[in-house]
Amino acid sequence: MTVTRNAIAALCVLALVGIGTVASAATPNADPDALQLLKRMTDYLGNLENFSMHTENSFEDVFDSGQKIQYDFSSSVVIQRPDKLRAERSDAYVDQLLVYDGDRLSVYEGSEDLFASISAPDNLDDLLHFSRDVLDLVPPAGDMVFTNAYELLTAGLTSGVVVGKAVIGGISCTQLAFTNPVVDFQIWVADGDKPLPVKYVLTTRDDPTHPQCITLISNWNTDPMIPDGLFNIKIPPTATETEFVFIDVDTESGD
Repeated sequence: MTVTRNAIAALCVLALVGIGTVASAATPNADPDALQLLKRMTDYLGNLENFSMHTENSFEDVFDSGQKIQYDFSSSVVIQRPDKLRAERSDAYVDQLLVYDGDRLSVYEGSEDLFASISAPDNLDDLLHFSRDVLDLVPPAGDMVFTNAYELLTAGLTSGVVVGKAVIGGISCTQLAFTNPVVDFQIWVADGDKPLPVKYVLTTRDDPTHPQCITLISNWNTDPMIPDGLFNIKIPPTATETEFVFIDVDTESGD
């Protein structure tokens, strides 16, 4: 048995890497105020050495009949720059752990007692590219971890607007909406001196059923206490080792 994207896709939080794959283009219809706030958010996140957050996520699956079914899961993420990531995801059926320690990327599926591990690049930026381009896997936090997050999020934009003010989970924020040929995405950015994202909605444009992914982000900690060993994954002795599935069929199925 192999670890596939379907098995671990729900670990993806703010999986905006797909947005960054659209060719760069001018954005004549993008409101400068929307771009400015987006850049303020990404710059703030990019300057954080460590951070943690909790997310509640909903994503849609579309039946052949056109009926949309929504699934939900929770995720907790800890980032330590430049080369550490830990994410835990749970729902009624799945208990998953993803750990990147600067040397290896490992995933443990507790509900099936399976794990996979592979040598990985030595920094978060290259890890995210490797995960997407080789493993078809978008680790949690997506483009927020990239040092060039703003460039990725604005690549190929055809429009961008400030929708207005909102309150999410008791937090006053500003709602932004952007479009490119592949997706529409909305981000609610907290007002004040910590412009953190508190909600994110992605709508797929290149699928005629237009499925959505919705993420609510809470419990932000921009200076978390990170215990020793947090990024050392501990696999139960009963677990069965399996392999990641590579996008390139010619890629070797091992390190």
